[in-house]
Amino acid sequence: MHITNCLRGIRNAWHFRYALVLVFKVLCGGFGNALLTP
Repeated sequence: MHITNCLRGIRNAWHFRYALVLVFKVLCGGFGNALLTP
């Protein structure tokens, strides 16, 4: 049971990190496009 909780926490943390990276890429992409467009 403890191992399952640990794995669930790791999986949730991984999903959170993936979502954070995705948002970061979108923000950086939008910022780059704003700089490139006159």
